[in-house]
Amino acid sequence: WYQRRVRGYFTVVAMSRAQAESVIKNIIREIAQECAVKGQAVSETLVAFMVKAVVLDPDNQFNVERTLTKDDVQKLIKTCVDRLLMNNSPSLDTIKMQVYFDMNYTNRNEFLEEHKRVLESRLQPVMREITDSRARTREELEALYRKIVSCVLLRSGLGSPTDISVVREATAALQSVFPQTELGTFMSLTKRDKERQLRELTQIVTGIRLFNKECGKGGEGIDNLPSILNEAIPSATMNIENELNGTRLFISRYTALIERQNAENIEDPSPDVLRQAVINCRQHEAFLKVLLNDVVVATDQVNSLERDLRSVLIQLQNTIQSKTAVPTNQVYPKFISLAKIWTGFQDEMVLLSVISNIQANLEPFTKSHKEVLPDTLLQPLLTGLILRTDDERIAETSGLTERVEHAPHFKNLEFLFPETTRNFSQLPLQYKGFCGYSIAVHDRLLIPGNPLIGVLRYKDHFFCFTSKEAAVKFAADPDRFIAHIADAAKRSPELIQLLELHMQFSTITPYGKSAEPGHMIEKPLTKRDSGIQTEVHPIESHIDPDYEWNEWEMRRKAVKLANLRTRITHSVQTDLSNFRRNNASQVYLPRGKETQTKREKGTSVPKPSVFIAGLRGCKTSTTEAYKVDLTLDVNTHNDICD
Repeated sequence: WYQRRVRGYFTVVAMSRAQAESVIKNIIREIAQECAVKGQAVSETLVAFMVKAVVLDPDNQFNVERTLTKDDVQKLIKTCVDRLLMNNSPSLDTIKMQVYFDMNYTNRNEFLEEHKRVLESRLQPVMREITDSRARTREELEALYRKIVSCVLLRSGLGSPTDISVVREATAALQSVFPQTELGTFMSLTKRDKERQLRELTQIVTGIRLFNKECGKGGEGIDNLPSILNEAIPSATMNIENELNGTRLFISRYTALIERQNAENIEDPSPDVLRQAVINCRQHEAFLKVLLNDVVVATDQVNSLERDLRSVLIQLQNTIQSKTAVPTNQVYPKFISLAKIWTGFQDEMVLLSVISNIQANLEPFTKSHKEVLPDTLLQPLLTGLILRTDDERIAETSGLTERVEHAPHFKNLEFLFPETTRNFSQLPLQYKGFCGYSIAVHDRLLIPGNPLIGVLRYKDHFFCFTSKEAAVKFAADPDRFIAHIADAAKRSPELIQLLELHMQFSTITPYGKSAEPGHMIEKPLTKRDSGIQTEVHPIESHIDPDYEWNEWEMRRKAVKLANLRTRITHSVQTDLSNFRRNNASQVYLPRGKETQTKREKGTSVPKPSVFIAGLRGCKTSTTEAYKVDLTLDVNTHNDICD
């Protein structure tokens, strides 16, 4: 990533992007090798930042608008190596401090997410052995159960899986919620369901062990994290505050000496070294403030976790009491809540350890100014000087008489005050709140401004100052002072990070505002207007041969998939259906009715009787058939009927 960002400083003619990046990569590698040969190991990140610093410095006379020649490359490499190998250089130590902090510090949420991701990756082999197991025999099932116990212990972080007493306690807690006889059901689950059940079992077992520890019935291998944190947090706070006070003492000393040199035109000690020392101390102070703020947040978080812990334990005690059996739907959620609270304590322990390590590793980057400007050299020079802290300077200029009054010559400028501006204390002050007039006029002198004097609003930027006179002079020509500060940052590139000048130097962004966490060096942002036209049908047509639109056909397939022949139908009675019953009702059917006339009379006709004679019994050679009509006439028929 650093090769791509360094490339933005040079104009490379007739060279592809890959070739240009290869050239920059070779330059960085050669600088690192040169330093290693001379006994100084440097990271490529530091080398990349130093290349930018060397190119930015106008004293080195690098013209980034022309082609990078071979002589330019050699000069660049030599200059970077010389600056990286400088001894007792506060400026170099400040850059190293910035690179270290930028590469190792991140906010709480990002760190905890990364920490959990690392833990999950380390547990993956154990999880894979459990989820992929095909145990069948009794010995294999027992080995699988032991692996589950080990996985629960490793995930919870409560004791070592090699401690027999811890394993016995965890096994007993696991058997109470997941006996070994349920391994068959566990084996039939999918891989995802197995992983989910393992996480849930870990939380329940952790909650059971923590509750038993509270009741005095267990707790092997479980540290008292709330007690440890209550001792470690005040200690860490005191260490950071002590180091912060020591750094501020150096700042007041160096600032007083610079002010005396400006007033009396003295050159001893070196003004440039004094300013480098002030910048180093200011950067150290800024980083310590960030760490101290994280410790304060950790304190509030621990207090909140302790309240939640007491609340859940009381609820569990009231739920369980002396009962021999309790419904799982009442206690399992509380055990899970207890495990989550304890995980919060573990996270705070890890965060506090990281903060302490970063604080300890920042201290070596402050040794150079102490060696260049020892107490034996400073004490005679400090005689008769009044050392003022930043708070004392602000208090001296907090009166109403020190406020800037509106003047006609302030064209298109506006001074903001607390009583006229909403959220005045949250204004994003330029240069991290340092006085821009002091930086420009007094050559990189960093003194915090007092917002109560009046905050100048200019081009959507907010500037504060150390005095009323400084505010008036800066407001007379803001662009000139802003340009002076940019030139000062080119000579001292560590100011780009400290003063957050990433808008003027868009290829470098401060810690915490980078697009990629841990990266201080970024590619410049370029904007342009562009248009785009989409295709009419960007997605090709696709015909699914298995598509079915008929609802009844889909129902038929569903019934076929259900395989109802091997299923058993169960019936249950619910509370809603308890009072339902079958009702039957009887109705009267329509009745039949008859009537009778006075006399009955009917008619009858003869039945036709026609036969064919001569079909059989004839003695002749030919058959002669004829029809014989035996039907009675009507009169004869009536007589017979009567």
